[in-house]
Amino acid sequence: MTRPVVVGVDGSDASSHAVDWAVDEAVRHGLPLRLVYASLWERYESDPAEPMTAGDVVAAAAERAGRRNPDLEITTAVVPEEAAAALVRAGADAFALVTGSRGRGRLKGLLLGSVGLAVAARAHCPVVVVRGDRAGLAGTHERILLGLGDADTGTDAVRFALREAEVRGCVLDAVRAWRRPAYDRGGHRLPDAERPDEYEEQAADLLAALLREPVAEHPHVRTRRTTLEGPPGRVLVDRSAAADLVVVGARRRTGHFGLQLGRVGHTLLHHAQCPVAVVPQR
Repeated sequence: MTRPVVVGVDGSDASSHAVDWAVDEAVRHGLPLRLVYASLWERYESDPAEPMTAGDVVAAAAERAGRRNPDLEITTAVVPEEAAAALVRAGADAFALVTGSRGRGRLKGLLLGSVGLAVAARAHCPVVVVRGDRAGLAGTHERILLGLGDADTGTDAVRFALREAEVRGCVLDAVRAWRRPAYDRGGHRLPDAERPDEYEEQAADLLAALLREPVAEHPHVRTRRTTLEGPPGRVLVDRSAAADLVVVGARRRTGHFGLQLGRVGHTLLHHAQCPVAVVPQR
């Protein structure tokens, strides 16, 4: 069975941007598109001045998607569930889940809507939160940014990023941030000149190890490898200004029911200047 690109819709402007992005993604990969609207709390989320029923929401989203690409296979679903739970369920057989960065409820002014955050933290497929400035949304930078963490969160994210770079004809910019501790294990302050090259070499070695096999599987993708000193979240947010998509990994711990999203992913979902893909390690 062909796995679709699934996008959550709710009638908001952010949802419209997500639909546009998801259409382009489905076309790039030759996949169908599935539009999902979770209607459980519809009466509380609708704007009294512009009321929209579940049918209105999915019809408008399907029309928009069809205008963007008339040849795309599009299906719709209205699910009487809470939004995050409905999307996580829909992602069980999805290529990727796509959401907007904000909803249309009373809390739409938040940096990131609660639905997008919950889906990115819980889904077992890649989740893309569509956010960023006009250039980032347009995908004109021809660059995929990959933030590499530890080995247990990075392998699937590397492969996802390489596939994205390949279908788009983009450069893959693989980045590993590194930092020097301020104190040694005995609690003594380390001088600023204390061998910074040691930490940079460790970062470069990990970067090379994580990229070696996946890059060999995609020989036509141009890859740049960069190690930078600084907090990973800040480094990636800064570099996201010149990227079409930033990709990071996440770990899903069996039996853990809370939010499973690292600090770097959380930072990017709130502050990145382009769409963010969170890829769980399976």
